[in-house]
Amino acid sequence: MRQLAIAASSGVLLMLPMFTGTSHAVAAPPDYVYAEPLAKSDAEMRKVAEYWKPERLKDADSYSPATPGTKSSTPSSSPSSSAGSVLTNGVSRRATARDIQPTAPAKGGAAKTIGKVFFQLGGKEYWCSASAVAAKNRSLVATAGHCAWDPRLGKSANWIFVPSPGKDGDAPHGIYVGSTLHMHEDWAAIGDYDYDYAFVSVHHGFRWVTEDGKAVMKDVGRLEDNVGGQGLTVGKKTGNQVAAFGYPAGVQPDGSQPFNGRTLKSCEGKTKRTVNPTRNLQYGVLLSGCDFSAGASGGPWMLGYRASTGLGFLNGINSLTWNLDAAAKYDAVSSPYFTPTTFEVYDQAANDATT
Repeated sequence: MRQLAIAASSGVLLMLPMFTGTSHAVAAPPDYVYAEPLAKSDAEMRKVAEYWKPERLKDADSYSPATPGTKSSTPSSSPSSSAGSVLTNGVSRRATARDIQPTAPAKGGAAKTIGKVFFQLGGKEYWCSASAVAAKNRSLVATAGHCAWDPRLGKSANWIFVPSPGKDGDAPHGIYVGSTLHMHEDWAAIGDYDYDYAFVSVHHGFRWVTEDGKAVMKDVGRLEDNVGGQGLTVGKKTGNQVAAFGYPAGVQPDGSQPFNGRTLKSCEGKTKRTVNPTRNLQYGVLLSGCDFSAGASGGPWMLGYRASTGLGFLNGINSLTWNLDAAAKYDAVSSPYFTPTTFEVYDQAANDATT
C-alpha cells in the first residue's frame, strides 16, 4: 500500500482539509474506461496457472506486499486515445449508475469474497488484497489500480485472485486467473489517485489436485457462484459508517511489524474528505483510526456490511495509508471517491465474457 504523510517544511505535520458531508463528482472525458487483456485465451490462462503451481503458492506470503512504481521505466504498454471507449459489440455504452445488490454463494452460507491477488511487476512477485463483486458475468474482482497496473511499468503479469486463502498457499475456494483489467485511463496514463481502482474479470477457478503423482488443474466454476459477490454503490456522501478490510503486513513508521499478512483485518468508522495534490488526489475519502499497512491495498470498503452474511455494498478500496499525526503507527487509510464514473468502469468489466 502506498504510504503517505504530509509535513510542512518546518517538520510540523499538516492536517488535510476534511469534507463537510455534501456530495461531489469527478469530471471525466467521454472516453475514459481502459481495458487491458491479461490472459484472455485458454492457453494464456493455463500458462498463468502453471506459473502458480502449489510449490510457488506455498511461498506466496513471503512476497512483497504491493508498493509498486518506485523505479522509473518505460511503460510496457499504455492506453491509446481510443482504447478507453466503453464498448459493447462495437457500440459506445454509457451505463446509468445504480446499486448492484450483493449475492450469496450458490450453495448458501456466508460469503467468502475477500482475499488476495498475486502478480508480477518488473519481474518481481507482489500481492494485494481484493474482493469478489456481484456482476453479470459472475466473475469479477475489485482491487486497487496499483495492484494490477503501474503507470511507469505497465500491466502486471501472472495475475491471480485467491479468495479467503488458507495457510501455506492453500486455496480452499479456488484460484482465479485474471482475464481483462478494467480501469480509468487517468490511472493507466498518469497514476491519478482519484482513480486508483480496478475491476478484473477472471476465468473459471481451479484447484490443484494430485493425480498419478502429478499436480493437475480441476475446474471449480465461477467465482461468484463459489464465494458470493459484494454489492456496489457509488455517489454516496461522506460521513457514512464504513467497514474496511484487508491483509496488512508492511512495516509501521516506527519499524514495528504487527501484522503478518495472513489474517484478515478490519477497521470501522465514518468517512471524511481528504486531498493530496502531489498524488493528484483531489477527491479522496479518509477513514481515520485505521492502522493498515502495506498489503491491505485493494481491500474493500463496505457500507451496510453484515458479518452474519459476509456481505455489504462496495463503496471504496484501500488506496493510501496515512500518518496524520506523525506518530509511531499509521492512523488512517483512504480510498478514491466512487462516482458514476466508477460505475462505468465496473459495468464494462461486469459485461466482459470469460471462460
